[in-house]
Amino acid sequence: MTENIIKNDEIRARAILAGVDCGEYDAESSMNELEELAKTAGAQTVARVLQKRPSPEPATVLGEGKVDELKELAEKLEADLAVFDCELTASQIRNIEDILNIRVIDRTMLILDIFAGRAVSNEGKLQVELAQLKYRLPRLAGIGTSLSRLGGGIGTRGPGETKLETDRRHIRNRITKLEENLKELEKRRDFSRSRRKKDNVLTAAIVGYTNAGKSTLLNSLTGAGVLAEDKLFATLDPTSRGVLLPDGRTVLVIDTVGLIRRLPHNLVEAFKSTLEEAASADIILHVCDISDPEAAEKAQTTQTLLAELGCGEIPVLNVLNKCDLVENNIPEDEDTVKICAKSGEGFDKLLAAVAKKLPESSRRMTLLLPYEKAGFTAKIRERGKVFSEEYTDKGVKVDALVDVLLIKEAEEYKL
Repeated sequence: MTENIIKNDEIRARAILAGVDCGEYDAESSMNELEELAKTAGAQTVARVLQKRPSPEPATVLGEGKVDELKELAEKLEADLAVFDCELTASQIRNIEDILNIRVIDRTMLILDIFAGRAVSNEGKLQVELAQLKYRLPRLAGIGTSLSRLGGGIGTRGPGETKLETDRRHIRNRITKLEENLKELEKRRDFSRSRRKKDNVLTAAIVGYTNAGKSTLLNSLTGAGVLAEDKLFATLDPTSRGVLLPDGRTVLVIDTVGLIRRLPHNLVEAFKSTLEEAASADIILHVCDISDPEAAEKAQTTQTLLAELGCGEIPVLNVLNKCDLVENNIPEDEDTVKICAKSGEGFDKLLAAVAKKLPESSRRMTLLLPYEKAGFTAKIRERGKVFSEEYTDKGVKVDALVDVLLIKEAEEYKL
């Protein structure tokens, strides 16, 4: 089982961040994000080292001179952790640790550590443990020495470390068991989705970059009480709540795990069942932090990951959050609305836009039913909702939400 208790939480780990810029992506922005990740995990960044190179040094990622510089910084600043902004091999971890004599982890290990601390549901914990084991298994030769020598801390939360170090067969067996358990949970999730579709339950998935305000939006709309912090990956497990739309329909709004640039493939795979809530939704609410200078790039990252998940055919509503923090002239249209999730500003427009974009599963109608047809209200109740009934001398006046299958019949009595 994964642990979610940070040992010596009062004492923050002193971390040095290291990266290599080979021109493949914006290395400076990636390092900024790595610092946010380190902060979320409970580390204080005391220095950053970024080296431009045509390619990483096979043995130590950074060149010999930069590694020596890193060692001097670690000693001078009394750092106890080095975090690399790339994936490290077992031999690279071992080589760098032998030089620095402090614990070394990479970007993926840091993200997994945050996930281990944030998972709440049984499925979330299983997914985290599976991702950790799959990532650590080929790296045991490198991280095993580190774990036995330096003990717990950031990058080590999760399954039992001594097992990772000594028993590969046990780990492989555990991976198989976890995969079987997750398949069972996935079957239940698929059944729930199928049931929702059968019962004509409309769903809206909130997706977006981590820390864009997705959980705050769900809380403000529904009072869901989801953890909403100014930290990356504050939400890991999906939460769903019903929201009443202006046209009388109810939509089930589902909060999902935040996305991040360069999200390792094995993490996408591990949380696929969670992210698939978006792939089965009737509408996607793509939340963007409009006050973020990198909003456009982060929105593109989200769109790319949604395409990978097969969400291309699902209607998308772009929700520009934190509009109170900026002055901008971005126009609103049927695909874009501006809101402030904290204050509720723009929610009326948001809900109206959601209602307009959702497929017509039902329609609010005012009907005048002859008394001999009054039994039609029972049909409406069975598949929809009756808001009010008024008995007049001409018949029963009904204000109702009429299921799409009954609309044609209801049109005859429409006022």
